[in-house]
Amino acid sequence: MTRRHGTRAILAALAALGAVLLSAAPAQAHGAMTVAGSRTFLCYEDGITSTGQIIPQNPACQAAVAKSGTTPLYNWFAVGNRSGATSGGTVGFIPDGKLCSGNSNYYDFSGFDVVSDSWPKTHLTSGATIQFRYNKWAAHPGTFRLYITKDGWDPSKPLTWADMNTTPFFSATDPPSVGNPGSINSYYYWNAPLPANKTGYHMIYSVWARSDSSETFYGCSDVVFDGGNGQVTGIGSSGPPPTTTPCAATYAITSTWPGGSQAQVTVTNPTTSTQYGWTVSWVLANGETINSAWNGTVAQAGSLATVTSADWNRVLPAGSSTTFGLTTNSTTVPTSISCQSP
Repeated sequence: MTRRHGTRAILAALAALGAVLLSAAPAQAHGAMTVAGSRTFLCYEDGITSTGQIIPQNPACQAAVAKSGTTPLYNWFAVGNRSGATSGGTVGFIPDGKLCSGNSNYYDFSGFDVVSDSWPKTHLTSGATIQFRYNKWAAHPGTFRLYITKDGWDPSKPLTWADMNTTPFFSATDPPSVGNPGSINSYYYWNAPLPANKTGYHMIYSVWARSDSSETFYGCSDVVFDGGNGQVTGIGSSGPPPTTTPCAATYAITSTWPGGSQAQVTVTNPTTSTQYGWTVSWVLANGETINSAWNGTVAQAGSLATVTSADWNRVLPAGSSTTFGLTTNSTTVPTSISCQSP
């Protein structure tokens, strides 16, 4: 393996350890942005070793550990605050210079407020539409709001509210999700256009406000607008890996009837490494709905259809394939279908 955190068995062990650590905490963990990756999540990925320890290689992640210890890395999904403020508290609730830690009262996340140009960064294209993902360690109703730094933001100084645009560039209330809570492969997702006319280094700031309590979760995602499509740099000793790796999906109609059809989708791993989990998505034709699906978990949000792997077909060795099936009220074959592996 080229990356030290390549085995999902290790992830499962760390997830179990995180659950143990959380059992003594004042609240359960809830989630963090994984696309575009938050500092806590990407430093967690950067640090996973073959022994199950978390030993970051990134200098900024190392500085965070020096300041706050490794507990925040094992609990990367817990940057939250529930001090009784109105849900979604921002200016006047989270102090300047403590935005990335959320001024958390769960653990000491202050290391993630450290000023550094070395944080892992996600490379994006200004104005492009991407699928944001927010890990669903625990499921709650609520609203996700995404803010971005103003042009001219100075990353050599602590992040303040004056550095942020006051209006979120996108918000999503109770978005669809896939996977079971408590898993690294479970997440909420929504498609959103990135701000236009942005160049260079910026910060995307996420605020997840629960609607069933005052508890709110915060995260800083370091991004660079340079024409990228989601690549992450600054992780691991093996160079800049992408946040996801491509798999391939082909859609074939196997039978039809008046007003509907059955289809089979073949998912293939074209790489030379084993893939652990896959997600297939495509845009549905006008008015099309998915009636049923098998060998995968289906979600439909408007015109976007998403199917994620089941437990028994999530592991794809190099060059291997698996299939899932579905029925719809249409006989249309998607003109574009995409596949990604975490």
